[in-house]
Amino acid sequence: MADVIKLLPDSVANQIAAGEVIQRPASIVKELMENSVDAGGKNIKVIIKDSGKTLVQIIDDGSGMSETDARLSFERHATSKITTAQDLFAIRTKGFRGEALASIAAVAMVELRTRKKENETGTLIIISGSKVESQEPCSSPEGSSFSVKNLFFNIPARRKFLKSDNTEMRHIVNEFQKIVLAHPDIRFSLYHNDSEVYNLPSGNLRQRIVGVFGKQINQELITIDTETTLVSIKGFIGKPETARRTYGEQFFFVNNRFMKHPYFHKAVSEAYQNILPAEAIPSYFIFMEADPASIDVNIHPTKTEIKFEDERAIWQILMASVREALGRFNIVPSIDFDNEALVDIPVKSSSSVLPEMPGIKINTDFNPFDNEAPESGRQNYFDRFERERSDNWEKLFTTLNKDEIETRQIENIAETTRKFFHIKGKYIVCSVISGLMLIDQKRAHERILYERYSDCLSNGRSVSQVDLFPLTIEMNPSDLLLIKEIEEELVLLGFRFLYPDNKSITIKGRPSGTENSDPGEMIEILLEDYKNSLADPSSGAKEKVAAAMAAASAIQYGKPLSSEEMENLFDTLFACRAPNYSPKGKPVITIITLEELDKRFK
Repeated sequence: MADVIKLLPDSVANQIAAGEVIQRPASIVKELMENSVDAGGKNIKVIIKDSGKTLVQIIDDGSGMSETDARLSFERHATSKITTAQDLFAIRTKGFRGEALASIAAVAMVELRTRKKENETGTLIIISGSKVESQEPCSSPEGSSFSVKNLFFNIPARRKFLKSDNTEMRHIVNEFQKIVLAHPDIRFSLYHNDSEVYNLPSGNLRQRIVGVFGKQINQELITIDTETTLVSIKGFIGKPETARRTYGEQFFFVNNRFMKHPYFHKAVSEAYQNILPAEAIPSYFIFMEADPASIDVNIHPTKTEIKFEDERAIWQILMASVREALGRFNIVPSIDFDNEALVDIPVKSSSSVLPEMPGIKINTDFNPFDNEAPESGRQNYFDRFERERSDNWEKLFTTLNKDEIETRQIENIAETTRKFFHIKGKYIVCSVISGLMLIDQKRAHERILYERYSDCLSNGRSVSQVDLFPLTIEMNPSDLLLIKEIEEELVLLGFRFLYPDNKSITIKGRPSGTENSDPGEMIEILLEDYKNSLADPSSGAKEKVAAAMAAASAIQYGKPLSSEEMENLFDTLFACRAPNYSPKGKPVITIITLEELDKRFK
């Protein structure tokens, strides 16, 4: 039998490695920016064309490479970071595997210009699909310039699966943010299609956070600073009132390397317990310093998942640090008995005039069981009882099971005379044949709006309310790109936008008849809800936008409703195609049957 095992050619092996390391243009931005940081660059420029599909170029003023190193850097497992296995336990650089450049060169056309400070001329290398096209001396400034063109040109199937330009650019911005936050001492800039997205001068961490996320975040930051023999924790956490319902401003770093760590995220969330509602997510920018020998960064190709030697102890230190920071800045309510500026409560003097106790007149001769009691009062009571008594009263207590309620709906739900009651600004209650019906007012309104917006997106008809004074709001560039990504659907719903620059948006029109009168808050809720739905593959973009818009426009809990408003909501809900469930599949209606009520009185 012939031998069947054979070695793969380097070009094929590199493409396989690229499948793990290079998933989209953002992966190239991450790998090349990290290389520039490791090379000691103090000015790093990122140039993007067509969201990285046409060009990703990273220019730095770092140490550069010699002619030999430049050529060798594109070989698999070629690295200057480690020489022995023991070096894996003392890593402080970003990259070390030596896979990035080989993987990039396998799936794109790459041009490298580089020069070391002591050399008079630089080196130009052109590689296409792992094949070296040319290598020659060139004129080049000190440092390196990587140009990656036509990503996945030789793998059409991979290129076909890239998302829209706005989606891919949003991923690039996210990767850019992670690196620039870790290195506030380096100047970074980002350009997309010749338009400046970020221009961040070197500075301290607070200045860098403000530069990335906008001036409004400066007032939201609380300092965190803890030193232990196991780990050092520094950075900032967000005030509770700025917490959102989506992820976006949650960053963990260890030894200046970004990491994903759900276990540590839970520690931060625990520290905010009883301060935030369950669905709210606090923002944080937390930097840890630990002995490299106590962590393992080599457990994932992207090096974002990191294992700690004593995670439980660090979890406790982290939670205590966040709680201490919240307490230090008086976020957690406390009573200070040593405060000298206490309010002076006046002491009662002898001349003080006390209010007179109100008197209550009681008829001590009245006996409710006395046959001599006034006949008129008793008779009025029985007359009223007779008037309210219904014929065939047994029929009012016919029990419907849940299946019958869903199928028969309106016909067998409401009594002839409907009365609605409001509970805590959250539930609408009315009497039905089988007992009591409770309706969640916000979910009910979301269902109504969802079907209305879905129809708008299907038939393209909407009514826009033009604002007399358009509102301009500053936004995270990542969120701005998300708006552009779903702009077509938002315009169909009635929104009208202008883009003054790459960090703000002007809302000049919004859907008419929306409950939320603040368009800025509406956009914020819409984005949060839409981002939460991105992981759900069961619905398309239009369904996600309609559901997010319904959540942003619906009646909020706590708003009082008149009887007419409750009745209108009731009627409109049961005219919907699916009144029983909200757009997210949560129940809108529940029935408390008479049997359940009877059990409570046994």
